[in-house]
This record gives sequence, structure tokens and C-alpha cells, in this order.
Amino acid sequence: MINELVFLFIIAFTVLFLLRKIAKKFGLVDAPNVRKVHSGSIPLVGGIAIFLTFSSFLFLNPFYLAESKAYLLSMFILVFVGVLDDKFDVAYELRFAVQTMLSFVMMIIADIQLHTIGDIFGFGEINLGILGYLVTVIAVIAAINTFNMIDGIDGLLGGVSIVTFAALGLILSLDGQNNIAYLCLVLIVILLPYVLMNLGFLGRKRKVFMGDAGSMFIGFTVIWFLLLSSQNGHDAPLRPVTALWLIALPLMDMATIMIRRIKSGNSPFKPDREHLHHIIQRLGFKPSHTLMIICGISILFAGIGIIGEIYIIEESYMFYAFITCFIAYYSLVNKASIVTVNNSMVSGSVEAN
Repeated sequence: MINELVFLFIIAFTVLFLLRKIAKKFGLVDAPNVRKVHSGSIPLVGGIAIFLTFSSFLFLNPFYLAESKAYLLSMFILVFVGVLDDKFDVAYELRFAVQTMLSFVMMIIADIQLHTIGDIFGFGEINLGILGYLVTVIAVIAAINTFNMIDGIDGLLGGVSIVTFAALGLILSLDGQNNIAYLCLVLIVILLPYVLMNLGFLGRKRKVFMGDAGSMFIGFTVIWFLLLSSQNGHDAPLRPVTALWLIALPLMDMATIMIRRIKSGNSPFKPDREHLHHIIQRLGFKPSHTLMIICGISILFAGIGIIGEIYIIEESYMFYAFITCFIAYYSLVNKASIVTVNNSMVSGSVEAN
């Protein structure tokens, strides 16, 4: 197993290096603009490299994942649309349409959907019935865009993704679900070369970005694994409420952003600089410190989910605790946003005078 993981690490690194050079020739790069303050044009190939390496591994080892062909086909379509989005900035309506289509592929071909959300209110298990189709579509779109939205500073998407896959892999391995647990480990190993290059450990000239292709790949893979692990009847190794904790931070960030945009009269999909990482940086923290803070919070939330799963804490307690944390998160982030924006305006006024 160790030899295989080392080999995958090397392959992922090699593919990343090769694609980085190809990307510049085809103009698949991220240039600085009003919202993007990095210097130079950075190749958007992290996601493509991760997808190619992981899909090759799964194609050669299909027994690790039930309905692996449906998953690979879905991922190919999603990554292709992601590449088009990285290159041409595809309208969000088209992206949502493709994501909706793939959610039906998941439900109809792979037979993976939300049948139950468990006993989250404390009044007994809630079975969704036919409503499960709609809830599954919403869950798929939410998961994909949750990870897409959090990709704002170097290392953040990779770091949060590794936390999620590590937490899920740990829970599954403790339950004896070794196949998907191993796939989580494989994904972590494949993600590491990207994280190293994204953070500039090999020099700024070799820096790469994930791109929408990569963030959508990660989001769809996370929701596929979570639903597969939590919707297999009474023997499911993962309770639905635990899945919320494993993606708590990106989920809370997306919900907070969208609520704030709607309250301001803007489209919930309108880009801005009000994500958690933007606010923390406006508070005076460096990008590296911001990365550590957010990954630390993500680890804390995932840890709560793991503890709740291991000690079988009642689902309603876990759900109400999640809602309480979200309300606290929403309030704190909103207050911090107002304070930092006001401080920026005051500083700008002083400098102008």
C-alpha cells in the first residue's frame, strides 16, 4: 500500500508539472483582476491533474467504488465544464444545469440519493420519500458550490478538502468500510503535490491554482462519498447529521455569504470579497495565518462530527449544536465584516486627507 501511495504522489506531481506548461500555451491561466490580487498569470491545472490521476487509479481499480463508471463519467463531464468555465467564464445557469443533470445520474444510475435525514429533530427518523430526489439535487449543487466558493487564498481549498477526506476516511475505517476509506487516503496523497505547488514551496514560478474544474471535482466527490456512506440503510457507517459537521466550515461560509447578498438586494451568486478568508485578512492576519486559522476551525468542526459518530451522541443534539454553531458563526462573521469595512473606509478617508 505504501509503495502504491508513493507512486501516486509522484504521478500526481509529474502530471501537474506537465499540465502547467501546457496550460500556458493554451491560455488556461488566472490573471489578476479586482477580486484576484495575486501577481502574474497562474496556470489553472490543479483540478485537472488531480482528476486525471484519481480517475486513472479508479479506472484500474474499479472495485474500490460501486458504480465507478457512473462516477467517472460524471466527473469527466463536470471537469470538462469546469475547464470551460476557467477558460471562458461560463454562466452560472449552465453550470447549475450540468450539476443538476449529474445529480440525476447519481440517483438513477448509481442509485445514490438522500432517503433519510435521520432523527435530527428528536421526534423519530425522517424518511424523505419522493422528496428525496429534490433534496439530493439541492445537496449536490450546494456541495459543489460550497467548495468552489471557499477557494480564495493559497492552500485553502486543498487544506479544507484534506480535512474533510481525512475525517471521512477515519470514520469509515473505524467502521470497517475500508474501500472508500482508502479512496479518501488516495485523494489526500494526490492533493498534496497541488497544495505544495499552490503554496509556492517549489518557487513562485511553479505556482498553480485549482480552478473551477478542481473545486467542482472535489465538491462532487465529497457529496458522492457522503451520500454513499450515509444512505445505505440501517448499516450505513455514517449518520446524515455527521456529514454536516465534516463540511461545516465551507457550508457555513457559503450560507452566510448568500444570506448577506440576498439581504443586500444582490444576487446570491454575485462575487464579492466578503468570505471568511477576506474578513480575517482585513483584520490584519497574513494569508498563511488565515490559512491556519480556517483549517484549524475546519478540523475542530470535523472533530466534533467524529466524536459524535464514535460515541453515538443523539442526532438531534448534534443537529441543534450545528445550528447553534452556524448562528454564532453568522453573527460573528457579520459583525467582523462590518467592523473591517468601516475601518477600511476610515483608513481610506484619513489617507485621502
